[in-house]
Amino acid sequence: MGNRRSFGVLVATVGLVVAAGCESSKDSSGSKESSSRSPDSNGSTEPAYAATLRPIITKLMKDNVIPGAVVMITSPKEGNWKAAFGTGTLGKDDPLEVDDHFRIGSNTKTMTVTVLMQLAQEGKLSLDDPIDKHWPGVPNGDRITLAQLAEMRSGLYSYTFDYDFSAAVDKDPKKVWKPEELLAIAFAHPIQFQPGEKFEYCNTNTILLGLVIEKVTKMPVAEAFRQRIFEPLGLKNTSFPDVTDSSIPDPHPQGYTFGTMVSTINTYELPPDQQAAALAGTLQPTDSTTSSPSWAWTAGAAISTVDDMTTFTKALVEGKLLDAKLQKLRMDSIQPIDPANPAVAGYGLGLVRFGEHQFGHDGQLPGFMTYMASDPDSGLTIVVATNLAAVPSGEGSALVLVKNMLPVFYGANAVPGNDPAQRNTGAGTTTPASPTESTPWTTTPR
Repeated sequence: MGNRRSFGVLVATVGLVVAAGCESSKDSSGSKESSSRSPDSNGSTEPAYAATLRPIITKLMKDNVIPGAVVMITSPKEGNWKAAFGTGTLGKDDPLEVDDHFRIGSNTKTMTVTVLMQLAQEGKLSLDDPIDKHWPGVPNGDRITLAQLAEMRSGLYSYTFDYDFSAAVDKDPKKVWKPEELLAIAFAHPIQFQPGEKFEYCNTNTILLGLVIEKVTKMPVAEAFRQRIFEPLGLKNTSFPDVTDSSIPDPHPQGYTFGTMVSTINTYELPPDQQAAALAGTLQPTDSTTSSPSWAWTAGAAISTVDDMTTFTKALVEGKLLDAKLQKLRMDSIQPIDPANPAVAGYGLGLVRFGEHQFGHDGQLPGFMTYMASDPDSGLTIVVATNLAAVPSGEGSALVLVKNMLPVFYGANAVPGNDPAQRNTGAGTTTPASPTESTPWTTTPR
């Protein structure tokens, strides 16, 4: 599990009255919390919504066998709250801490596309460039633009659907994958549709963009992330590990996964008998903590904490990483995943619209699932990190919590649909998504 350390007081969001008091406590449910707001008439510094959310989160975790979760909410209007629930190690009294590190999966895509857009802003490339200009040998490469890769509209095959690839990861979870190996797997398959024709979540797209970044900047993508995102935003607990590094900085929980890469190619939903066993506790998930994230690379290998994800998400949505022109382009690029149901969710240049209010991304890798999104109108920012990939029903564990938290802030119709990055789990999504991580409403591809 690694050494755990206590966490400092949550900093109040811009626009909040400076907190007259802050507290960190452990309640009877085992959660550890910190809050930041002005005391009410009873002297409490906890936002009113915390009392509503705490039992919801606790019950959902129990009902879906989610071992642990860390939640961070910042609201200029209603106050800030951060809490850790559950255990970091199955079978042990090992409480999660609010400063724990998690693999953040496809949230990494927002970093990759942000750097790509910064390079466009600097005139070092154009989002309208065909990928062939920067990386020859891509099927349809003379017609697929960098923007279409970033928007998941390229038509390329996602290597994560390949059976032999999944079997290889199952056989050796610590195998180090090089980006070029992943592309070779993808390019051995036919294109899925013509560029721009439709949305289809595909990790191959973001792997290509990572290689473009390295070629244009003449530096490792980890260094580009550090110079352009991590250091400017003060993200001291966020990292992009080398492909040979499968460790997670301390403190961190153990991460768990039901099923295998092969068994979850088409759905994360366990067979009925296995679901029953998992919920009864007789089927335990696999410890995937140190499985290599190299196969996700710039599509999903980053590591962070809820504090850093909150800072990053707010900067992402508020336009602190791009100039006004590029930020507008990014927000305007979001198109409905399902044109017949535009309010459900949208996807644009490395950015997801969840429902009608929250913008960000989510991510799932073996062992972990995270959600980070912010409302540009109200400033409400919600980050959830869990140490279970998908729950037995197939839904992403963090999304199970988020979907039941949002109505507290937005009302009963806050969650109009399902995850555009979700493969078909029978939960409302009909178009398979690539098995690698995520985007809104049911479960993220791995």
